[in-house]
Amino acid sequence: MDFDFSDDQQQLRDAVRKWVDKGYTFERRNALVAAGGFDRAAYGELAELGLTGLYVSEDDGGLGMGPIEGMVVMEELGRGIVLEPLEQTLVTSGVLGGYAPADIRAAWLPRMASGEALVVLAHQERKARYKLDVCETMASQVGTDWTLSGTKHLVPAADQADAFVVPAMAEGKLALFLVERSASGVGTRGYLTQDGSRAGDLTLKNAAGRLITQDGLTALEHGVDIGIAAVCAEAVGVMDKTLAVTVEYMNTRKQFGVAIASFQALRHRVADMKMQLELARSMSYYASLKLNAPMAERRAAMARAKVQLGTSMRFIGQQAVQLHGGIGVTDEYIVSHYFKKLTQLDMAFGDSLHQLGEVSARMQNTAGVFA
Repeated sequence: MDFDFSDDQQQLRDAVRKWVDKGYTFERRNALVAAGGFDRAAYGELAELGLTGLYVSEDDGGLGMGPIEGMVVMEELGRGIVLEPLEQTLVTSGVLGGYAPADIRAAWLPRMASGEALVVLAHQERKARYKLDVCETMASQVGTDWTLSGTKHLVPAADQADAFVVPAMAEGKLALFLVERSASGVGTRGYLTQDGSRAGDLTLKNAAGRLITQDGLTALEHGVDIGIAAVCAEAVGVMDKTLAVTVEYMNTRKQFGVAIASFQALRHRVADMKMQLELARSMSYYASLKLNAPMAERRAAMARAKVQLGTSMRFIGQQAVQLHGGIGVTDEYIVSHYFKKLTQLDMAFGDSLHQLGEVSARMQNTAGVFA
């Protein structure tokens, strides 16, 4: 199989890498964390590159690109541990573009593609434990109008987003709704997460919502799979940069008058980190290539990829900190921020243990072969 990137994909990678290297420095990122973990100006710069319209069709004002382009972009954003939640835009534009009625698509997709509107997925509840079919948020219909009541947690940029894609139970079945942050009955409480990005809790009290689809579980699973593929690609970028920073440090740090990179035992540990990075990269490619596969095949692929990515992230993050010594856990040094990002990415859209359970369940359901 040919894994070479096309000229257009390589140009896209180069453009994003150039922006990360020159426009999103470590100093700028630290300033954004201190200011709250999300910056509309930085998000607008992503929009100027066309990234917010990556999964929006050309008819709706976007680029109409696919999973491989998304993977390329998220890898490069991972190298800069970018705080702004572009993966959320990929998720919600994919859900709205694939499942929403024409009026919702026309009202929101062009604004999302231009960067004017930020729409995020608000699906996590405390009792769900990553299970997408567990939902206590309720939707009630009066005539043609819907209202929602419930609470969602760890919603990316909750107090900064313009609207939310919200799963809720409607007549005993999971459905998806679009809820605007400015609607009556909507409340948010923002906070910083471990990696310095912004999230928050979303409270809905008879808040008005527009029905996206009544087949909410199918749409939600598809959206989460888009998110898993994006997180896997982002993690590859984070790990790639973590390894590079670690090797650079080992080439400059001296003990007994020589660089510690010359110690054979430490070189072996770096080789193991490289191996884990390449395993993760392969599974990230696999996840992106399976995004358009039939549902059962796609879901199994995402679970397998997330298991390997979790293993690689933990190994590379822990080795990087150990090879740096005490400086590796200080906020003043960059590698600690990459370690925090890897820790948080492992838990995004279901941690490794949850995904391992998903893989095991699919093996049992198919009598020993993957679905």
